[in-house]
Amino acid sequence: MAFNLGEANGGRRSRGVPAMAEINVTPFVDVALVLLIIFMITAHAMDSGIEVDVPKTQKVATTTKDLPVVTITKSGDLYLGKEGININNLVDAIHTRYPGQNAVYIKADRLTTMDIGVQVMSILGDAKFGINVVTELEEQGRRR
Repeated sequence: MAFNLGEANGGRRSRGVPAMAEINVTPFVDVALVLLIIFMITAHAMDSGIEVDVPKTQKVATTTKDLPVVTITKSGDLYLGKEGININNLVDAIHTRYPGQNAVYIKADRLTTMDIGVQVMSILGDAKFGINVVTELEEQGRRR
């Protein structure tokens, strides 16, 4: 900070002497150093999280195959097409109703427990079915 205490006219500036116009950069440097330290500390913390490759969805105009749809409601009920089905009869029903199919769509309510979804995928995977999961694009600005 700059002070000029030696003014001749009782503390008033005389006409030709310009005012001192120096910028005090010390507070700016202090803030910049504090932000640098905070960044250095938190940069390491951001790297140490669990790395997850989240699924991405894209809009598809039409499906390339007509596959059987296994629907799981939030209460855990299973449907093959529009008819209810027992999980133990699922593979046989798919082979009977859709002969020659080697893949299915699984469409589950987002509130379905993971347990029933994993059981269905395990049964279909053991029967050598390809599993396709039905998703929905999230609209911009809309979250559930």
